[in-house]
Amino acid sequence: MTGRGTRVTSETSRLSRRSALGIAGAGAIGWLTPVAELLARQAEAQPRQPARSVIVLWLAGGPSQLETFDPHPQSAHAGGTQAIATSAPGMQLAAGLEQVAAEAHSLALVRSLVSPEADHERGTYVGRTGYAPDPTAVHPSLGAICCHELSAESVEIPRHISIMSGQWPSRGGYLGAEFDAFKTLDPRLPIPDLRAPVSDQRLQRRMRDLDVVDRTFLRGREAQLAGSPDRELTQRARAMMSSEQLRAFQVDDEPRSVQQRYGDTPFGRGCLAARRLIEVGVRCVEITLGGWDSHVDNHAIHQQLVGVLDPALAALLAELREREQLEHTLVLCGGEFGRTPQLNPLGGRDHWPHGFSALVAGGPIRGGAVVGETDPAGSRKVVEPHSYADLHATLLTALGIDPRKELLTPIGRPLKLSEGTPIAKLLG
Repeated sequence: MTGRGTRVTSETSRLSRRSALGIAGAGAIGWLTPVAELLARQAEAQPRQPARSVIVLWLAGGPSQLETFDPHPQSAHAGGTQAIATSAPGMQLAAGLEQVAAEAHSLALVRSLVSPEADHERGTYVGRTGYAPDPTAVHPSLGAICCHELSAESVEIPRHISIMSGQWPSRGGYLGAEFDAFKTLDPRLPIPDLRAPVSDQRLQRRMRDLDVVDRTFLRGREAQLAGSPDRELTQRARAMMSSEQLRAFQVDDEPRSVQQRYGDTPFGRGCLAARRLIEVGVRCVEITLGGWDSHVDNHAIHQQLVGVLDPALAALLAELREREQLEHTLVLCGGEFGRTPQLNPLGGRDHWPHGFSALVAGGPIRGGAVVGETDPAGSRKVVEPHSYADLHATLLTALGIDPRKELLTPIGRPLKLSEGTPIAKLLG
């Protein structure tokens, strides 16, 4: 077992403390065996270590909370959406998320998110950064902060990766463009511009010529160009192009049974690639599943997209746990806002930032926890409201990063990593 803790007997060497407890929580056993009881005592006695990576599943367009993580099946607003039981006592999910329901003991839900923004672009900014858009500063995304604050010297490929990023990819903001997400497409497709269009010999000649030009240009300008990142960027690009770590993108290397577990979709392959990338040391991987903007025919749109999300998210959580990576990896799943409780005349749901849901898991996050409630009657009343800033502060805390830490922008303005307050109920 990697990280903290020791193995117990040979009988249980393949079970981490978390996985054994997860099985118990899932209802696979209704009582604790002596071995599971021992693991439970060990887990309670030793504080959990901070996570070191983040996987963000971004549901672009604003998914309906009612058809995903906050069903109200007895409400008139459900429009026929049914709820299903999960492996976490008392937690229900919308029908269609049966595979995620089996992993509910490993995840937590915040059902009381509120946002000041009901516009897609501005709402995405809030969800990615925890801040409202500000014309005086571009705030870094959660992944950019993670890469800035957590070292990853052995990683030769980008530490911040966005798969199928959509219109508004995560940015480094005032931390600098080097912390922008590296954008790529379906992992089954080749990464663009990664291979030189000429032979290796010709490439080497070009690099030698470039070195001559650089050294000539540098002569007499050492002081002015001391902070120039050009040479470093070139070196990093060359290291990436020849790195064995690029194999992490090659999901077709996985057994067919593993690929099928995630679902034969670009999003499923993105989640599989995320698991592989985290294992080589990448700090943040974001995978976008778009199309949730269901102003018309809400139920049909959600049925299709939930069918994509369910196997991919469930397989990601299960494989992270089975490979003893879930305790080191945070998972966030959500969108820029939710959808109106009331169906409109076209059978759709419109933008609703007044009470929606996000799913979190991994690291010290308490599996099975549910934070907040929305009103079954469809009003704007929310029990225990939280902002994306609170959620970001929670995740930063789970990463061992102080959300109150201040960094200076390029113009010398001090800004906190997050203005939110960590949600205590989520942290074990």
